[in-house]
Amino acid sequence: MVNSDTANEKIPLIELKGITKLFPGVVANDDVTLSLFPGEIHALVGENGAGKTTLMKILYGEYKPDKGEILVKGKPVRITGPAEAVALGIGMVHQHFMLVPGLSVLENIVLGSEPVSGGTVDAKSAREKIEKIMQENAMPVELDVDVDSLPVGLQQRVEILKLLYRGAETLILDEPTAVLTPQETEELFKTLETLKAQGRGIIFISHKLDEVVAIADRITVIRRGKVIGEMPVQEANRQKIAEMMVGKPVLLQVPVPEVEVGEDLLVLKDVTLVEGGVKKLDGLSFHVRAGEIYGIAGVEGNGQEELLQVVSGEIFPSSGDVLLCSVQVCGQRITKIGPLGRRKIGIGHIPADRQKQGLFVNMPLYVNAAVGWQWKDEFQHHGIIDYKAMREKAASIIQQFDVRTPSVDVPANALSGGNQQKFIVGREISFDPSVLIAAYPTRGVDVGATEFIYRQIIDEKVRGKAILLVSADLEEILALSDRIGVIYRGKIIKEFSREEATPEQIGLYMLGVKEE
Repeated sequence: MVNSDTANEKIPLIELKGITKLFPGVVANDDVTLSLFPGEIHALVGENGAGKTTLMKILYGEYKPDKGEILVKGKPVRITGPAEAVALGIGMVHQHFMLVPGLSVLENIVLGSEPVSGGTVDAKSAREKIEKIMQENAMPVELDVDVDSLPVGLQQRVEILKLLYRGAETLILDEPTAVLTPQETEELFKTLETLKAQGRGIIFISHKLDEVVAIADRITVIRRGKVIGEMPVQEANRQKIAEMMVGKPVLLQVPVPEVEVGEDLLVLKDVTLVEGGVKKLDGLSFHVRAGEIYGIAGVEGNGQEELLQVVSGEIFPSSGDVLLCSVQVCGQRITKIGPLGRRKIGIGHIPADRQKQGLFVNMPLYVNAAVGWQWKDEFQHHGIIDYKAMREKAASIIQQFDVRTPSVDVPANALSGGNQQKFIVGREISFDPSVLIAAYPTRGVDVGATEFIYRQIIDEKVRGKAILLVSADLEEILALSDRIGVIYRGKIIKEFSREEATPEQIGLYMLGVKEE
């Protein structure tokens, strides 16, 4: 850990002084001051919409501040774009990687910064430089494979190598562990400690407070655009940080009550999906019972997306069956029924991507209150859309599910990510489905909204609903699930009960180290 007395004697790598950023009707950053010293990991935490991303976009040159100044190694600078930030030794790994599919690892690392000799790209020089960086930082990656063939953990490593190749001394990591297994997170933390020992500074943005406490030297909490507090990690704990973020006590571990499970409500039998000659799902089977949360754990890219599409009816499997038990009929074969038909017989769906799949982001909330359920009689009157009913539905969701919005008339994209997610969760639950698909229900959501969403999902379990939970967050899977199925290369290779599941064991199956 960095000694605070020693750190104060150093010149900061980065200083943000009195940064203010205004958007129409919103103060995104309000007189924010933040510093980063050499050899320090500084965690930046806050609720969705608190201003973290805006602040980092200012540092990375994507936004210009309305007030305040930025200093790099003690000298005031004016950063007008990412290229200038990179030239000043500032690099950023975004939560959604910026890699180019179809290009090799080497091509991705040097893209835009290719060494040139005699008017042509000097690939030999680039390779030698990258290999030296990989060796110095214990970050090996095969350079000649397509980058999209790599697992998520190695793709992230490529993103970090891109920054080091460009000489970054300050690294901004936005939710870097969101899609990693415990083993991949451990490898990342080893890398960060190596970079820290070399004198680099790291700004670490995360909602995972366990990880913040484990890796950070200092922690700054932002709430509603203002710095609420800064502390060395020795003075911090998860509960204290969460309360500072939200402004009130937060229950970090929501209790999951024991419920007597009932019959199978959702069953998948030997489901196989072949697309473009590639087997995406491979004889996948599981069942979810009434009063049960069944979690799907796995490294992204092992069939989760296709599984969700098959269960929701967006695509039909090449072989196998999907069966549903609802108020109408039990054991009904719904394999060839589309999304609308499945909603009609009892399936609700919290989609993986709220903006692309769950909302019409430019449309008002009252329209979004009926998305996916517009066929219901309550939204029609003699074949004419009943906008009054939509407005009433939206108002009910907003009130019941604590959605922070001035009115039902604002467009969905005017809400923070957490409030968009609460609106979708509320909409799907409010139509009382027998089976609820919860895909990445708290992705990119702050600790306060996470607690709220967890409670809603648990309430549905208590009401006897069957919940299929798919998440890249293993903590979430472990916190909520009664049973856990590990998906690897398109099949469930291992099931765990709540009592026997551990992060280490599940992580080994997620990586394919163990397979049954």
